[in-house]
Amino acid sequence: MGKKSLQYLVFFAILVGGFYIAMVKLTDFEEVKLPVLNTVQPFKFTRQDSLQVTQKDIAGRVYVAEYFFTTCKGICPKMNKNMKAIYDQFKTDSSFMILSHTVNPETDSLPILRHYADSLGAQVENWWFVTGSKSDLYKSARESYLLDDPQNSTKNIDEQFLHTQFFALVDKQGRVRGIYDGIKKEEVSELIEDIQKLIRE
Repeated sequence: MGKKSLQYLVFFAILVGGFYIAMVKLTDFEEVKLPVLNTVQPFKFTRQDSLQVTQKDIAGRVYVAEYFFTTCKGICPKMNKNMKAIYDQFKTDSSFMILSHTVNPETDSLPILRHYADSLGAQVENWWFVTGSKSDLYKSARESYLLDDPQNSTKNIDEQFLHTQFFALVDKQGRVRGIYDGIKKEEVSELIEDIQKLIRE
């Protein structure tokens, strides 16, 4: 091989190598930049251990929000089976937690929520099961987490029943960064990857 050919080969190798490094860095940068969909509004709920909590108590942590009810026989058991898998993966990470809201506060009393949490092995430090007024719970679902159509709030609150299978991913600044179908394994896997991105972000 001639000297000139060798120079061209070295130049081409450097060019390809530089392009590869640039693409890897760009891809890594883009991976953690999930879109900002909304900002969580102030809230005040009561968790399973009877302690009142607000958005200030969760500040600085990545979390997943969901809505369910303890007597649900349909999608809720599937959702919380997947949520348990998420919890098990991140339960030792103090920068992550789960916020599960009841949609049926009339039935889901604090003792019932506590029993339900215990059945899943959920520790109150990083998995909250919360209740409050029905109107406040539903308002958060619609106006903060984007888990239901806000137009559904036009009906009398006593006639409303929110039943959603979607999870919302919230970053350390209290911003919603993704919505995921909680019963689809591929979307739950995507959620797990995105949780890891936001923890690093």
